[in-house]
Amino acid sequence: MASFWKTALAGALGLAALTQSSAPALAADPVTIGSIEALSGPASRYGLAIRAGLELALEEINAAGGVLDGRPLQILFEDSAGQKEQAINAARKLIGRDKVPAIIGPTLSTEMFAVGPVALERQVPIIGTSNTANGITDIGPFVFRTSMPEADVIPVTLKAAQAKFGVKRVAVMYGNDDAFTKSGYDVFKAALAAQGIETVTTETFGAKDTDFSAQLTKIKSLDVDAVVVSALVEAASGILLQARQVGIPDTVFFIGGNGFNSPKFGEIAGAAADGTLVGSPWFIGKPDPANQRFVAAFTKRTGAPPDQFAAQAYDTLFILAEAITRAGTASGDAIRQALLSTSHTGVLGPFTFDEHRSPGATTGVVVLVSQGGKFAALK
Repeated sequence: MASFWKTALAGALGLAALTQSSAPALAADPVTIGSIEALSGPASRYGLAIRAGLELALEEINAAGGVLDGRPLQILFEDSAGQKEQAINAARKLIGRDKVPAIIGPTLSTEMFAVGPVALERQVPIIGTSNTANGITDIGPFVFRTSMPEADVIPVTLKAAQAKFGVKRVAVMYGNDDAFTKSGYDVFKAALAAQGIETVTTETFGAKDTDFSAQLTKIKSLDVDAVVVSALVEAASGILLQARQVGIPDTVFFIGGNGFNSPKFGEIAGAAADGTLVGSPWFIGKPDPANQRFVAAFTKRTGAPPDQFAAQAYDTLFILAEAITRAGTASGDAIRQALLSTSHTGVLGPFTFDEHRSPGATTGVVVLVSQGGKFAALK
């Protein structure tokens, strides 16, 4: 796995060479879009995977002829480090100085709530590939996302846990200072109530916390069937490790939100993560040929298999490239209009935007279980 992150970081220094080397057979005038991703800091667990997915798609799009009758597509990447202020500055640079007609990203929902209004004001379409919090597309008509909202995923995960394991009593933990984790908690709370699952305690923590022993020791005494957690991957991994250390038995399993969907979760938590359930719109083991070709190409290119975030980014660039070509011009409003009529079949399966510019009903949910540090489909 280390080779993947080295490859991704090397790519951060050599994007111009990559994009130019893929385009000699294409027209000289490129169409340049922007991407704001967390390429450093804790959220880089997601941002580097997203970048790698975008770069693979970029190579394939340009090899197939680019956009707008033969113009190469190019991406200018900006590192937000997962910070709202840095993401805002990146958006202003891409829109004001670089004049990009569209932006992919940023990585975190918290960042999108800050950056979305900037893109909206300048009427530049912006597409989140990893933003699952409620309210993202309510920012305005130029804000899209290809990531399925947790409101569509979490209820499916809980229904599977209830049906297969008879879950009746849970404890809930969530990060209370991040838009994504707070939104995930709200979705969990509503879904638990709707399914008649009792919440016996709700415990909170901060984004910078590393000691969860007090919350977990309390949970240990409450005789719950499962622990529901809304957290980013670093905190999620630490919670699982400490849960076993304080003596919560492995018969009490964990149910996570979208923040768990990273290979780093299994790498950090190891055997402590076994039995954890999480829902996802994508699974590496999907047998369809398009997905298997993607997995093979990504693994060959980076030295490590893709995750959900890489897959969503990969599909998103194809969706945007197709919209630019249908628009017939690299103009923000024309691209926005073309995005609204998206119909794309990629590694996530058939994709359309719904009336709220989120993934349409064609995108499905698969419930995964962690075993041996990796996720597999729950049977």
